[in-house]
This record gives sequence, C-alpha cells and structure tokens, in this order.
Amino acid sequence: MERLKGIGVSAGVAVGPALVAIQRTQVIRFPIGADRVARELSALEHARARSHEQLQQIRRRIAELKGSDLAAIFDAQLLMLDDPVLVRRAETIIADERVNAEWAVQRAFDEIAAVFNDVEDPYLHERKGDLHDVAGRLRLNLRGEKGGARDLLQDLDTPCVLIADELTPSVVAQLDWNRILGFATDAGSRTYHTAILARSLGVPAVVGLRNVSRRIPAGASVIVDGDTGDVTIDPAAADRQEAEARTCLQRARPPAPRAEGPNDTTDGIRIQLLANIERSDDVALALASGAEGIGLYRSEFLLAGGPPDLAGEDEQYEVYRHVVENMAPRAVTIRTFDIDERQLARPLADMALDARWFPEHERSGHAGLRGIRFGLAQPAIFKTQLRALLRAAAHGSLRVMFPFVSSVQEVRAARALLADARGELEARGVPAPSVPVGIMIEVPSAAFTASLLAREVDFFTIGTNDLIQYTLAVDRTDERVSDRYEPLHPAVLRLIRQVRRGAVREGIPVAVCGEMASDPVLLRLLIGCGLTEFSMTPGAITIARRVVQETSAGEMARIAARVMTLGTVDDIERFLLESFGQRDTSEAPTR
Repeated sequence: MERLKGIGVSAGVAVGPALVAIQRTQVIRFPIGADRVARELSALEHARARSHEQLQQIRRRIAELKGSDLAAIFDAQLLMLDDPVLVRRAETIIADERVNAEWAVQRAFDEIAAVFNDVEDPYLHERKGDLHDVAGRLRLNLRGEKGGARDLLQDLDTPCVLIADELTPSVVAQLDWNRILGFATDAGSRTYHTAILARSLGVPAVVGLRNVSRRIPAGASVIVDGDTGDVTIDPAAADRQEAEARTCLQRARPPAPRAEGPNDTTDGIRIQLLANIERSDDVALALASGAEGIGLYRSEFLLAGGPPDLAGEDEQYEVYRHVVENMAPRAVTIRTFDIDERQLARPLADMALDARWFPEHERSGHAGLRGIRFGLAQPAIFKTQLRALLRAAAHGSLRVMFPFVSSVQEVRAARALLADARGELEARGVPAPSVPVGIMIEVPSAAFTASLLAREVDFFTIGTNDLIQYTLAVDRTDERVSDRYEPLHPAVLRLIRQVRRGAVREGIPVAVCGEMASDPVLLRLLIGCGLTEFSMTPGAITIARRVVQETSAGEMARIAARVMTLGTVDDIERFLLESFGQRDTSEAPTR
C-alpha cells in the first residue's frame, strides 16, 4: 500500500481500478479482463492490415505522380509493419499486462525507439522517424472512428478512477461520469478551473500530485479521497471497505438536475450552443446533446490515411451532404482543410509527404503553409473541396469557413477561387447555390484588422486555442512553456473584445470556438463580454447549458468590465473566483 498527498478539491471518495490518461501523448491506458485479450489482439491485427493497405495505396499514388524513387520511401514502413518486432511486442504487452492495444503499441514504440537512440549509424537512427509514423498509423487505425475523450472511454469494462497528468475543463465537461468515479491529476490547485467544474459535478477529485500519472499502473486498485487529499494505491482491505461504505452514502444523494429548455440566461439573453464535430457520424451525438447546429466541422479528418488529393470531389460531396441533410434545418459550418506540413506528416499521412508537397526551404513548422495558405498554394485541391461544398449546400443550410486567415488579401483570393469553383459547376450544369462565407480569427493580425475583415465576410468564428497560442508565443504541446498558455491573459481578452466590436460594427455574427467555450468560468466571462454564440464538443453542451441558465448576462457584463482593467492573470483569476463565490481563493492556481 502507498499513500500520496495532494490537494482535495472536490469532496467525496472514489474507489476502483485506475485508468491512466497521459494527455500530452494523447494515449489512454486502461486495464482489460482476460476475456478481452483476444478482442484487443484481433483489433491490433486489423489495424496492422489496414495500415498496410493505406501505405500501399499511398505508395502507388505517389509512384503515379512523382515516380518510383520517391514512392520507395514507404518501403521501410511497409517492412516495419510486416516485421515481428513492433507488432509482436505489442501483442505480448496486451497478453501479459492485460492493457488496451493502443497503449501497448505506444509502449512497444517507446522501447524500440530507445534502442534507436543508442545507435550511432545515421541511417539506422533516421529509421526512428519511420517507426514513429508506423506506430502513429497503428494507433490511428486502432482508434478507428473514435476521436474524443468521450469516445475513447466507451470501451471500459467497468467504472474506473481516472488518473491523469492534466485535465482541461473541456475534457472534464464531456466525460461520462457514470464510468468515471473520480479523478486525480499531477497538476492543479483548489482554484483550478477543472477543480471548480468537479465540485459542480459532485465528482471526488484530488489534484497537485505532481507525478501520480507515472506512479500508478493501469488497473491498480485506487482510493481518491477528495476530503483529505489522499490517494491510496493498492489499499489494505480495511481501508477499501471503509471507502466503499462512504461511496454508498454518496450514491444516496440526489443527482443534480439535468438542464433542459432554451439556452437563455437568467435575464433573458439568448445564447446559442453549437457542436464541433470531426466526422459525419458525430451528427447523432450533436443532436442528442441538444446542439443548435454545427459550429465547426473539421473537414481535414477526411484525409486520415492519405494526402489531400486522395479525397476526391464526389467522396467529399457525399460526406458533406450526409452532415447537412442530417442536421437540417440547423446550420452546418464546414471549415476548409486546416492542415499544415506537420499534420501532413503525422499522422494524417506520412513524413515523406513533406518532401512531396513542399520543398525544404518552404517548410517552417506549425506557423508555416497551413490553413488558407495551404488552400491558396494548392488551388486544385482547394477548388475540389469548394466544388464539393457548393454541391452539398443544395441539401440544407451550409456555411463555408476559411481557417488561419491573416489578411484581407487572403480572403479575397479565397473568395475568387470559390467563384471559380461555382463557375466550373455551372458549366457542368450542376446547381451551385450561394453560401455564407466566414473566417476563423486565430492570429493577432486578423484580430487587429477585424473591422476590415468583417466587410469581406458573412461571419466570424474566434478560434481561441490558436489565438492564445500565437498571441502569447506559446506552443501548447511544448511542456517547457505550456504553463504560460493563459486564456485569461489581458492581451487575449482584449483581442477577443476587439474582434467582437469589429463584427458588431459591420453587423455580422461572431462565435467562439475552442476550449474557452467549454470552461464554465470562461464561458460566463465571455457572455459578460457580449458574446452569445459558442461552439464546443457535443459532450460539453449539457454542462454549458446549465451554466448559461444559471448566469446573469448583466451581472457578468459588470464583472467583465472590471476584468478588463486588471493587469495580470493572477489578478483576473482571483477576482473571478471571488465573484463566483468560491470559498478558498488563497492559493494561486497551477495552470
């Protein structure tokens, strides 16, 4: 038995097997029963065969376009799939440790990659990149149609206690709390936004444990005590019995009422809650959650497994039509491909595609040729997508949104290509209705020129994740600086206010999309800033509706006005938490 001490942030006790989620690697590790081993092994073999098929398809396509020399780049990856080292090692981990296949692939990759790190031969050392791609493709195919946190937890055989390095409010908001009994995290404090959300849900939680995600193996028996801040690993029988008795008392409490009815604030301000989706099958989940439309359809997920030119016009049209028809009469906003060189490399296609699409001197990372820049640089691919979107618009309410816009010139160029696509369809005798055209505000240059851009488009969507990242020069995936990713930074809040003012001045609607919309504290503040349209993962809508129905827009406007005068994130968080009636705001949050 081992006992760890953290910060109890939500009262109650949770007892059960540990489910370990390492968010930074986006791999979830959970235990499986003996009767589940064969199923996981079968899934791994299916993923291997599917990966082999995808690589062969990409190899053939590149051979046709660029010749066999470039296509030969994929031979090493095909050999790795057929070689027993990676897949067989993953099979052994599944059978011996009784864990899910996706985690087993990650473990096998980590072990083999460590060997490559010690090899001095440059050729062999470079094969680590191929190994990374193969493992990523296997995990992608194991995940299949499952993408979000809610999807990834559907396969749990029994309710678990969630152990994580970190949990964002947007992830917490969409978890199925019938399957998750409580949670403990490395990061966090009493005033952490996730802690506030846990208290509102009545979920036992302990945070600030530093390395709990590395110390608890998947499936280990765990007690999370939100009253004392203790996390007990492999507890003694007496301790477990006492904890289980306390959980019985908790279950006797009546659950919080489910929010129903219109999404109006207490003072009658109408708030629109829309869904973000990644595949056509997500429409059913969006409807079930009460989404009033699709605020963001991430079309780039059509490209999983291959380069952009493999997604033909007819194939795209059928997908878009399915989404539009099934959401009718609600509006569907489809974002054109938001891909960059890094995403083309892993895991949507392969590292070699960088060389195919962009010469070495043109590749510059995440802020390079991505989003609308990619579309303008590859007009044939872009117009194929635009033709498919225009055709699908005949079946319902469809809006087209261009990502990563930074200037008026880009908008005009993209609209010119849209006009060209419409002309090509009309020449073929295909109906091509007019569609509302909008842009995502994700970079400071777009936010600063919002009033100019608003004259060129029909709507704005503020992509808060990227806007925060580029405003603060912080890469969320770089743990050396990720703690500086601050949604409540005064610069971020002022940019959001400026974008809204530019949209209002020109009479166009503006929505907020990103993790800020899923955070109850930030959602209230954004309502106070005058924003009334939010798009989020379907699983987060239920809690967002409850927040809206408990919020006074007028009161939040006064709070927002005061927030805009404060100079630091700590000052803003302290003021917000005091305003929302939190009892203990003395401890600075760990972000």
